Amino acid sequence: MKVAAQKKSLDMLHGTLWDKIPRFAIPVAATAILSQLFNAADIAVIGNFTGELRTVAVAAVGTNSSIIKPDRQPVHRHRAGRERDDRARLGEQNDKMVHHAVHTSAVVAVLGGLIAAVIGELIAVPLLNQLNVPDDVFPLALLYLRHLSCGPAMILLYNFEAAVFRSVGETKIPLIALTASGVLNVILNLFFVAALRMSVDGVAIATVLSNAVSAAILWIFLLKTDKVIRLEPKKLRIDMLCLKQILRIGVPAGVQSAMFSIANIVIQGAINSLGTVVMAASSAAYNIEIITYDILNSFSQACTTFVGQNFGAGEIKRCKKTLLLCLLEGVVSLGIVIAVILFFWKIAACHLQRRSAGGGDRLHPLDADHAVARVQPLLRGAVPGYLRGFEISLPPAILTMLGICGVRLSWLRWVFPKDKTFLNIMLVFPISLATTALLMLAAALYSVPRTAMRICRRTPMRLWKRSNDNI
Repeated sequence: MKVAAQKKSLDMLHGTLWDKIPRFAIPVAATAILSQLFNAADIAVIGNFTGELRTVAVAAVGTNSSIIKPDRQPVHRHRAGRERDDRARLGEQNDKMVHHAVHTSAVVAVLGGLIAAVIGELIAVPLLNQLNVPDDVFPLALLYLRHLSCGPAMILLYNFEAAVFRSVGETKIPLIALTASGVLNVILNLFFVAALRMSVDGVAIATVLSNAVSAAILWIFLLKTDKVIRLEPKKLRIDMLCLKQILRIGVPAGVQSAMFSIANIVIQGAINSLGTVVMAASSAAYNIEIITYDILNSFSQACTTFVGQNFGAGEIKRCKKTLLLCLLEGVVSLGIVIAVILFFWKIAACHLQRRSAGGGDRLHPLDADHAVARVQPLLRGAVPGYLRGFEISLPPAILTMLGICGVRLSWLRWVFPKDKTFLNIMLVFPISLATTALLMLAAALYSVPRTAMRICRRTPMRLWKRSNDNI
């Protein structure tokens, strides 16, 4: 049974890559898009069942999006690639490392979520004050944020579990779990808001409960799987060696994510300064816009995982081929999705523009950012994934902070005050993404060849010999 299960796993080390990368990336993108569509359903329920408070309620939910948006980067990077098929003993050592990493990451995810919940509760009020939330929106925004602060542990646990499955090429199980919890989320939204006449607190409670269900579903799958990622509750503990590796790769990514969130919080504060109606319109448009970034992130994750597997096996040529295919296939996929989004958006934008002045402006930069220069966001996404696959984690984090955070904060500090319009805020997105893409490309051209030379000096045979000497 175990052998049969392994045959069904995605073999990233052998055969063609062009067909396997989409098989990995498409379910990842579908999972993220489905999650975003259920978030859009939250907005729809709030907008249709809260009566006169609908604009304020939508604005309250939207102003928190830059704060509570979960990062989908894995808690632990990925399973190390086997050195060679005929080196079974070294493969067994990798399996042991993966086994320890899975249990360590599970504990770290739960503890990290609990710490995040406490911190979220403590900083809720000062954080919303920094966002320039209007007085009529503030009470509902605070209510929504405090209810959601109960859920980080479940969100991080689900992200960890999904990352574990993806590390062995299994992307359908996280999609199944999210679909089930998403349907439950919609049902609970209608129950709490439409039936019980609750407001943003009902949507927040529904979100927390559905996240708990998705985490529970994946937990059960991890307990029952016969793969190396099998979870055994009795072995849940922190392995210090694994924790060191997790922190070495995870801390730069975490700092990058935190800085990214800070930049978005500042942008949200600028949006909030334009009034409640613009806040509500931006929130509605954001749920459509973010779908394009879910496509970008799916190919970034595919690039990280495929490159990481082949880097561990010393297959440098397959690493380079993976990057090129992720860029090419990502451009095609992104182009198709953008064309569909923009087609329907053009139809809906007029309606949104009439109801909410400024709402149609949010996706105007999307035309220039993606429809004209689609390769640019793919470079910003796939290249960092490529670098992380080579265990190069710090440079992408620093360059992202410079390109994304630095440009956006500078724009809002010196450019936005001269023309305080919603469109002027939105222009910072394509500009910052283009800057980051160029920086990432330069980093890849400089860092990867040096890393490849280092791994070539430590050939798989030498690693195999060293492992036998230690037995």
